[in-house]
Amino acid sequence: MTARKIVPVILSGGSGTRLWPMSRPEMPKQMLALTADETMLQLTAGRAFGERFAAPIVVANARHADLVEQQLAEAGATLQALILEPIGRNTAPAIALAAIAAGGGGDALLVMPSDHVIGDIPAFHAAIEAAMLLVTQGWLVTFGIAPDAPETGYGWIQIGDELQPGVNRVARFVEKPPLDKAQSMLASGDHAWNGGIFLFLADAYLEALAQFDPGILTATQEAMDKARTEGSRIYPDAVAFAASPDDSIDYAVMEKADRVAVVPVAMGWNDVGSWDALHAISDTDGDGNAHRSHGDGAVLAIDTKNCFVRSDGVRISLVGVEDLIVVASGNDVLIMPRGRSQEVKKLIEAMKTAAKNAAPTN
Repeated sequence: MTARKIVPVILSGGSGTRLWPMSRPEMPKQMLALTADETMLQLTAGRAFGERFAAPIVVANARHADLVEQQLAEAGATLQALILEPIGRNTAPAIALAAIAAGGGGDALLVMPSDHVIGDIPAFHAAIEAAMLLVTQGWLVTFGIAPDAPETGYGWIQIGDELQPGVNRVARFVEKPPLDKAQSMLASGDHAWNGGIFLFLADAYLEALAQFDPGILTATQEAMDKARTEGSRIYPDAVAFAASPDDSIDYAVMEKADRVAVVPVAMGWNDVGSWDALHAISDTDGDGNAHRSHGDGAVLAIDTKNCFVRSDGVRISLVGVEDLIVVASGNDVLIMPRGRSQEVKKLIEAMKTAAKNAAPTN
């Protein structure tokens, strides 16, 4: 079983509400330039570009089709296929669509979320190369991120016996743990974070689905058989795809399959899951402030320390404050203490409730 070029599969269906107000359903996090001049999607495509890689397959929400095509064209990337999901069904069905679009054969698929940061691209490429021999033998490979904190918001992977240099068998997957368990796993030195990046042959993945979650395979195959195609755009059949179970690749396949390996790697990974996370990887001034503006936005900070400030329009001025997150986008301004940015989720729910209560009733 010989793998040809590696096909990047970029998952771009997320809404990124934790980075409100800049990230919104119509302009989600992966479409924003948060960490560089390029958008998160463009950076993701760029780290799987060159002789080793084929043109990417992108799986995205149908409402973002024009944005995806525009941004990848600006980045010089040629799409192999843009699969436009009629409804979100989690990662296992999304990857199945891509595997089918790739031909379902011996091509290796490099599955990447579109909204993560990888600072050390050579380390990432070295990890890919380390995995390829096992991948061509039908193993399912995930990349284990070297942990530096007892993170409770991530899944973890226990690293088992070495299979070959740099690649180990997965001993077990651990769902998002309580703090004491996370501290124990960090101290043990034999666990890694599950970063949601995978490498396997298209047929190996589809065969695993057939064994462990055949409902997903049946629904996605029917959706692709009945799909409408317009150039590089593929519109899976909505009715067939809606019948697929809603499940992650971890639950549907990785936690059940036998030949699952992990490549532990330190590659400057961050899922940029909150404004605090973005502050942690941003360049700061001498007072610990990270500020960046876009368009007409400007930031002025006087006697201010350890603040994260973003604007895409209005001028933000801060005097004599510390440890704040201030983000302005359009008509919305977010202000909260550093360390509490995960609570944006509460804010979104409160706004939804307020909108529902304000809606006129018949």
